[in-house]
Amino acid sequence: MNKKHTNRRTFLKAGATGAAGLTLASSTAMALSTSEKAATSSETLQQEANQISLELFKNDGLARPIPSKPTPCELAEGVDRSLVLGGGGVWYIAWYIAFFQGLEEAGLDMNELSEMVVGTSAGAYMGSAMRCGNMTHMLKTMEFYAKNPDQFGKIAPFTDPNISQQRAMKVSAAAKNGTTETIQTIGRSALAAHNKADSDGAERFAIALTADSTKDWPAENLYTSSNDCYTGERLIVSKEAAQKNKIPLARATGASSSLPGVMGPTVLGERYAMDGGICSNACHTDIVAGSKRAVVISLTNGLVPPVLTGVPHPIGQNIKDLQATGTQTMWIIANPPDINLLDPKNIGSGLESGKKRARTEAKKIESFWA
Repeated sequence: MNKKHTNRRTFLKAGATGAAGLTLASSTAMALSTSEKAATSSETLQQEANQISLELFKNDGLARPIPSKPTPCELAEGVDRSLVLGGGGVWYIAWYIAFFQGLEEAGLDMNELSEMVVGTSAGAYMGSAMRCGNMTHMLKTMEFYAKNPDQFGKIAPFTDPNISQQRAMKVSAAAKNGTTETIQTIGRSALAAHNKADSDGAERFAIALTADSTKDWPAENLYTSSNDCYTGERLIVSKEAAQKNKIPLARATGASSSLPGVMGPTVLGERYAMDGGICSNACHTDIVAGSKRAVVISLTNGLVPPVLTGVPHPIGQNIKDLQATGTQTMWIIANPPDINLLDPKNIGSGLESGKKRARTEAKKIESFWA
């Protein structure tokens, strides 16, 4: 073969290889372009969905964004003594009722002393029972289950979670921040969980423990917290918002304790709501910001176990932000042992711990609110 033919063959081979390379590069670029367009389209749809949701629900009066900096809340305007009750499971409900019963025995009627009460999960149970004069009912109920924990499952089947419940629990536990997107992801898993105690079940649970109203909102100056599963918005139910959306007190209490993978989610108006503790401000201290004095009671300092979600609870910073608005604050931490907060077998220890703690805090609260 002569040199001319060899050079021509080499040139054609190189040309073919280059063309193939260009074709491959072009195909890759096209695939990337399609992928990028799909991602952009998905983001655009999510943005549109968020806007649609905000527009449709803007007038129901339930969503209340958490301020990005210390800000007085109009709900607390002119209020002297406010009370904030955080969440913490069945153990904490028992602790609360024994604690407040103990304070009453020491001469402190916390219902009469508190001008406004913000309750989350276990705190919503306590707040509603207190505000409606049902503390005796709640105490007797918890004392019964302390002696008969096996009977507790009839109103709250918390044991033996199925795989959809396990998914919701694990997604919540895996959370690393409290962004709206994180709350939405947890909310999606909560909506997809097949809970034995559903929306109506959460309400029945609240009725059984607190004797809350199933028709109206008899409690004055009580605010319960929860989170919108779809939008990730923080929801606060006041008497005004409850009447506007036809939300009875028992349902709001149930929604505030609708822990992903355990209970609910619970319908509030036209929203599906989950536990108020699935939030970066787990005690919702910003709601009493601007009141003269606040007693804040939380399960822990937010940094140590036991916990019911992976969403960080910077309660110490929340307290500082509250104080920055001029609100004098007394912070009480229950400090339970590292136990299963949902196990009814721990109700007895909660009652014992709460009663004991009342004896050490009564004089301090009296002095703070004197």
